[in-house]
Amino acid sequence: MSKTQSIAIESANQVESATWKDWLMLTKPEITFLVTISALAGFVLGSTGPIDGWLLFWALLGIPMTSAGGCALNHYLERTIDASMKRTANRPIPGGRISAEKAKWFGFLLVGGGLGILCPLTNPLTGVLAGLTVVLYLFVYTPLKRKTSWNTLVGTIPGALPVLGGWTAASGSLGLGGWVLFGVLVCWQMPHFFSLAWMYRLDYEKGGFRMLTVEDENGDRTARQMTGYSIGMIAFSAAPVVLGLSSKIYLVGALALGVWFMVPVLRFQLTRSVYHARRVLKASVLYVPLLLLAIVADRLIG
Repeated sequence: MSKTQSIAIESANQVESATWKDWLMLTKPEITFLVTISALAGFVLGSTGPIDGWLLFWALLGIPMTSAGGCALNHYLERTIDASMKRTANRPIPGGRISAEKAKWFGFLLVGGGLGILCPLTNPLTGVLAGLTVVLYLFVYTPLKRKTSWNTLVGTIPGALPVLGGWTAASGSLGLGGWVLFGVLVCWQMPHFFSLAWMYRLDYEKGGFRMLTVEDENGDRTARQMTGYSIGMIAFSAAPVVLGLSSKIYLVGALALGVWFMVPVLRFQLTRSVYHARRVLKASVLYVPLLLLAIVADRLIG
């Protein structure tokens, strides 16, 4: 029996001592927060008239709830792998504080509750997009992480769908503006995850993940892709102005944020180090919430 299997079995047999923080950790709160902000921006930009407060409420309850359930189920599916990696070994399931079975049903409950809110209280299309997010995350992206380094690009799709869900919750249909926001988030996720994967590439290799940063020893391909997708992200962020959805004041802010984000990306391009990768990661964590909130503020004030 391998060490990883022993850890997983031992964790399953331990007496549970979970706190509310452990249950919260199952939902990956950082991701859930981003999903909420994304759905808010999509909803606001997709509203053609006054904001429907109740519709917004149900969208911001159902979309993050469904996503949180998917995150909990991801913890369940990757519990054995998590036990083998230093960065994830103390997560609630491998750490023995929550049983795998309870985590699984917790995830099902959240997904079911989220879809049960979205389909009748927003519209079926938004429910379909939320359900598709979970399916792609769990049954396409998660297994691909151990099969191909293309997993990162594939993973950007479920990562970007919540903003499209916010748009459809408000408008009832898919629109070009929603796809533009989708493009922003697809491009943003690449430098975000590549910076994280560079920082922990040895851990990812140990866990059996097929990451570009593991295969790309000198970081040339990683740096080029980070730079290219960052440029694409900035271009997409300017598109709402071209479509008449945002003002020129927003454009100035979006471009300023883009230039600020490019600084650590270009520094990583010149010097591939954990330090510069961490700088990119920190910038990426701030960039998207600030950009999306700028979209919301511009729409509400304008």
